[in-house]
Amino acid sequence: MRITSKGQVTIPADIRERAGLLPQTNVEFVFDGKIVRIVRADARNSDGRGARLVAHLRGRGDVAMSTDAIMALTRDG
Repeated sequence: MRITSKGQVTIPADIRERAGLLPQTNVEFVFDGKIVRIVRADARNSDGRGARLVAHLRGRGDVAMSTDAIMALTRDG
């Protein structure tokens, strides 16, 4: 993999998925003198991953079932 002239590199999709790095995830670069690590930035605000997932999914449900009915389906089996 090569770094572009702008200093950019693409993180492979399988690594992004395993690390839970969604689009708009804030990351930091940590350098210990030999190794560079990419770590998720400490986000303790409403712009965190969970808030982004909820915002993305809000209003997408189209099942006319009550919560109790859905829970009953998940428990049967």
